[in-house]
Amino acid sequence: MSDLVLVEDAEGIRTIRFNRPDKKNALTRAMYSAAADALESGDEDPSVKVFMIAGSDGVFTAGNDIVDFMERPPHVGGGDLPPVERFMRALFSAKKPVVAAVDGLAIGIGVTLLLHCDIIYCSNRSTFKTPFVDLALAPEFGSSQIMPQYLGHAVAAELLMLGNTWGADRAYQTGLVNGTTPPEALEETARIAARNLAAKAPGSLRTAKALMKRPPEDIVERISTEGGMFAELLRSEEFAEAAAAFMERRKPDFSKFG
Repeated sequence: MSDLVLVEDAEGIRTIRFNRPDKKNALTRAMYSAAADALESGDEDPSVKVFMIAGSDGVFTAGNDIVDFMERPPHVGGGDLPPVERFMRALFSAKKPVVAAVDGLAIGIGVTLLLHCDIIYCSNRSTFKTPFVDLALAPEFGSSQIMPQYLGHAVAAELLMLGNTWGADRAYQTGLVNGTTPPEALEETARIAARNLAAKAPGSLRTAKALMKRPPEDIVERISTEGGMFAELLRSEEFAEAAAAFMERRKPDFSKFG
């Protein structure tokens, strides 16, 4: 594991931290590979309930390391699987919840990756920018679809076409992030959310996330799919524990479920 990406497991939370502050956490191929390793192995580890992605003090990530990028420009979808694509595939296919804690700069893929997280908090000194058009490039990793879908076309165009820089307030107003905090409270705020998720029934969480990630479909088809999953979960040991806890007037204990 690269020391430029720190991985720590505690309380059912796997924290994946970009750790190259002298280069504003600019991401290299090795860093993408290390982060992908952490996501892929964590998704199969029953002791890991939630992922948390963070950066350094004052900088989440300034995006791709330009020297590393130019040495071997990735061709996403071109056959070989470049490290950046492997990382992003691991992120957007993660079955478990992903919480992000953004402090300071979030540039390029530092914004794109947030679109594939579930809960996002940022410090009030954070800035967000996707300079693809400014660099004569195109949006990446589904951002041209997800961002207009989540934020609306006109709002998404501020980032993807105008290349505007957003502060924390604009990011919160548009729904890009769930909330803002002072820098000193950021990681604890994100960790509280991660702990809350880690304490819930993991199978139920995976089902809810999978349903939310499904593409739009006829509402009757969605209701039928939900009904099938609901019925399956009714027969699960997780539900038995939840029902027993309700009858016994105690908090359910899902810690034994992976």
